[in-house]
Amino acid sequence: MKKELANLRAEIDSLDEKVVKLLNRRLKCAQEIGELKRGSKTRIYVAEREADVLRRVQAANSGPLKPAAVQAIYREIMSAAISLEKPLNIAYLGPEATNTHQAAIRKFGSSVDYRPMATIADIFTAVEKGEADYGVVPVENSTEGSVRDSLDLFVETPLKIVAELHQEIEHTLLSNEPLDKIKKIYSKDQALAQCRRWLQRNLPHAQLIDVDSTALGVQIAAKEKGAAAVAPRLAGERYGVPVAATHIQDLKNNTSRFVFLGREASGSAGSGHDKTSLLVSLHHEPGALLHALQPFNRRKLNLTRIESRPSKLKPWDYIFFLDVTGHYDDPAMQAALKELSRKCPLVKWLGSYPVAKK
Repeated sequence: MKKELANLRAEIDSLDEKVVKLLNRRLKCAQEIGELKRGSKTRIYVAEREADVLRRVQAANSGPLKPAAVQAIYREIMSAAISLEKPLNIAYLGPEATNTHQAAIRKFGSSVDYRPMATIADIFTAVEKGEADYGVVPVENSTEGSVRDSLDLFVETPLKIVAELHQEIEHTLLSNEPLDKIKKIYSKDQALAQCRRWLQRNLPHAQLIDVDSTALGVQIAAKEKGAAAVAPRLAGERYGVPVAATHIQDLKNNTSRFVFLGREASGSAGSGHDKTSLLVSLHHEPGALLHALQPFNRRKLNLTRIESRPSKLKPWDYIFFLDVTGHYDDPAMQAALKELSRKCPLVKWLGSYPVAKK
């Protein structure tokens, strides 16, 4: 047995040396790509290229590595490559250890720089002004629906959605107090809503207080007597607040969708691999919404999401957010949007990007 272990470990050592050499060769290629891009002012982060790489390595994987492990390994490889091409700064809803922060790390890895922002509006502003290269914001949750703060900001911004990510959200109650001593619970409004039934059942007399982020709630709970926070376990570890209860979200498969904002649009990831987001306003007339959807139906473009929001221009006036399969540059999409523009006062392209795997 000792001899077999020694032989296997020697083989592993030999393979590790080869892996490191190959990784460095790969990263040198990335450095050269970065030099070429800097000369032509080409995008450093290319979402469609990232999606293509992940599809190819997953297809080449014959096991025993699990698909999630392959993706995690290549996320860090690509993060290291991006950092060699150009230092990237990613704005997220802070402070550290929010769900948005974790989503940003899942997308960009640990080799880029992260910048916490106080509000979702600050994320949009930082990217628009060039203070951050990209930003990440939550847009919807499988339990509570859309994140209103994010959607409303898309109306005025020139930014484009360049990528998306789905992340399972597990909420934890964090407090220095036992349950019977908790009088106030701090968190982001969406997080509180996702745990509404648990909180009503277990802490019916506690006051629920909305703050700008889950991690900010933890910072407050760390200092205030009788206070708790709903946040990721990681936030409790980061700010020294112990776990009072775990898995307090009302639905087991609680998932949030995050989108990544940039100043330039993403290219096509290939047939069947893209999603396009649009903002549309309608004329006030019978059948206006039906007429707006027909251009997509006629071209067999799948509408995966539609949601209305008050326009805030006048009472009972609405805008609609649409997600459609396909890329903005696809001939069928171009034809549909051209027809849609004749029917609607406003058609705004919010971006096309690779579809995230759920």
